[in-house]
Amino acid sequence: MTPKSKAIVTVSFGTSYNENRERTIGAIESLFAERYPGWDVRRAFTSRMIIRKLEQRDGIKVDYITEAMERLVSDGIRTAVLQPTHIMNGLEYDDVAHTAAEYADSFDSLSVGSPLLTSEEDYDLVTEAIRSAIVPEAADAAGERAAIVLMGHGTEHYANATYSQLQIKLWLSGMTDVYITTVEGFPSFKDTLSMMEGKGYADAVLFPFMLVAGDHANNDMAGEGEDSLRSVLEGRGYRVHCVVKGLGEHPAFRDLFLAHLEDAMGEKR
Repeated sequence: MTPKSKAIVTVSFGTSYNENRERTIGAIESLFAERYPGWDVRRAFTSRMIIRKLEQRDGIKVDYITEAMERLVSDGIRTAVLQPTHIMNGLEYDDVAHTAAEYADSFDSLSVGSPLLTSEEDYDLVTEAIRSAIVPEAADAAGERAAIVLMGHGTEHYANATYSQLQIKLWLSGMTDVYITTVEGFPSFKDTLSMMEGKGYADAVLFPFMLVAGDHANNDMAGEGEDSLRSVLEGRGYRVHCVVKGLGEHPAFRDLFLAHLEDAMGEKR
C-alpha cells in the first residue's frame, strides 16, 4: 500500500474521558476520513496535561501539536491541513496558528481551518444547529417551557465575546428560552440567573457548550458540588435536567467542523 503524502491533523484540546472522546473527536475524525479517503487523518491535542494523564493512566500516546508537526515532517508529508475542533479563536487556537506558521516552510502546502465560531455565517449555522439538535432534546427532557442553558468554558482571551454574540443571535432568531453561560468567563452563572429571573421557568435543561462532555460537563455543570451549575439552579428552585452530551456527539455540529475543513481545503460550501 502506497503511503499517503497528504494529511489532515484534527487538533483538539483533548479529554481523559475515553468513551466521550471517541463519540466526539473520534467521530469527527471518522467523518473527515470518509470525506477525504486519500488523506491520512491524524490526531493532536493542545493540552499537555491531558496528554500526560492518558499516557500515564492508559498507555495512550497522543501527540502535542508540535510533536504532530514534527511527525508530519519526518514522515515526508508535503501537504497538510490542521483542523481545530475548538469553539472559538481563543488561546488554544492561537497556539495552533502560531505553531503552524513556524513549520510553514517544511511543506508544499500547509493550511489551518477555522474554529466553530469564526465568521458571521458560522453564528447563524451554529444557531440553527442548536435549534435542530439541542432544542428537541431539551423538550424531550422537560417540555417546551423549560429554560435551556448551554454552558461553555469561558476564557480570559478577548474571544470570550463569542458567547455574548451567540447569545444575541439566539434571541434574535426567536430562541428566547436559550441561554449561554460560562464556567470561567462572561456570562457567569450569576449573570445567567439574572437573565432568567422573572421569566416563569420551573425547569431548566443543561447542556455543555463544549466539544466533549468531560470534566467541566460532569463536574462544573452536572456535578453535586455546591458551586456546580446544577446546584446553583436547584438552589434557586428550578427543577434541573442535565444532558451530559458534547457538541461533537451531534451530527449537525460534526458537519460544521467538516465544512470548516472543506474551506481550509479551498472548497466552496
